[in-house]
Amino acid sequence: MNVRRRSSAAALAAIAVIGAATAPAVAADPSPSASASTPAGLYGSTDPQYDGVWRQSLALLAQDTAGVVPSSKAVKWLTDQQCANGAFAPFRPDPAKACDAKTMVDTNSTAAAVQALWAVGGHGDVVEEALGWLKSVQNEDGGWGYSPGTPSDANSTSVVIGALTATETNPEDVEKGGKSPYDALLTFALPCAKDKGAGAFAFQPDKDGKLLPNADATAAGVLGALGKGLVTKAGAKSGAAACADADEPTREQAAANGAAHLADALAKDGHLVSALGGSADQPDYGNTADAVVALAAQGGAERAAEPLAWLRKNAAKWAAESGPAAYAQLILAAHATGADPRDFGGTDLVERLNATGPAPQGTTAKDTASASAEDEAEKKDDDSPFGVWWFVGVCLVFGIGIGFLLSNRNKKRQP
Repeated sequence: MNVRRRSSAAALAAIAVIGAATAPAVAADPSPSASASTPAGLYGSTDPQYDGVWRQSLALLAQDTAGVVPSSKAVKWLTDQQCANGAFAPFRPDPAKACDAKTMVDTNSTAAAVQALWAVGGHGDVVEEALGWLKSVQNEDGGWGYSPGTPSDANSTSVVIGALTATETNPEDVEKGGKSPYDALLTFALPCAKDKGAGAFAFQPDKDGKLLPNADATAAGVLGALGKGLVTKAGAKSGAAACADADEPTREQAAANGAAHLADALAKDGHLVSALGGSADQPDYGNTADAVVALAAQGGAERAAEPLAWLRKNAAKWAAESGPAAYAQLILAAHATGADPRDFGGTDLVERLNATGPAPQGTTAKDTASASAEDEAEKKDDDSPFGVWWFVGVCLVFGIGIGFLLSNRNKKRQP
């Protein structure tokens, strides 16, 4: 309970002296716990073989942005997934067993875990070892592939850039063969001509060495080129993004070109689409959420207003079916645009995410989105000349006036 609410309660108590009044007490709902089938500490109940560390990292990051102190069990589950060399695999069913050559560690899981553990704090040794491993597997072009030794791609390079900048490491200082991660990332940026990619980023060259536009890679590439991680806030407000070719584009221009591509792709329906096995195009909720983050980071929250509105209206069912990573993506989209994740199209995304795993320890000062609005309303009420204390005063004066009149009447009736 905040101070201003205590003031209101005191005012109501004063009114009760004149005319009895009571207010109902509100009890907090207990935090729901995870399913019994969920591995201890892990968010989500689906098989974590391919995405355990990734979804756990996104869940912790999303909770942190919403002012939620994650469960210590959830954080421990993530730290236990690290191998002795600093790398993370998507999932290690038996953390007590040492990693070996068959353990499929990867850069994406490791970079995501770095960002999550840095955000929650208290795990500097784990983060340092993970960063050391990432630097050790950097490719000669300055970038990273999904697995050590594989060719660099835009997504992997971008998520590692996010890990570096999140931990206050300048990506330009992390070089291999004289190349930085930004050098590698810009090789995936496409020209502005529509028949050549319209400013998008490619994931990586296809088997013929050709770069093809990819919405997922573009959203990741925009953040990477801006030096942003999975968690970001809206950048400086700008007008409509314009794609501009240059012989040697800066990373800022490459980000603007990528944002222009995303804006154009979103213009028709307010969401991105994906084709599944030759079937008709389907809304791509996850990539749309990532596009919202990228657009807001590059040109301000207003740039992402339409796809954000579409997600508010349509994404709740998708998130419920998809689990913690989906809720986390929506929370991160809300965070990037300054929206309230606790009232996202009528859904409390934070509560839903928390319900997929161990109950959080509590909340922090960050968890002020809904409280701030309520406080502001109460402040206006308190500051107004017609606020609650004014009402108390009127009631007191009215009561005194009635008492005075009754007293005079009694005096007149006395002989």
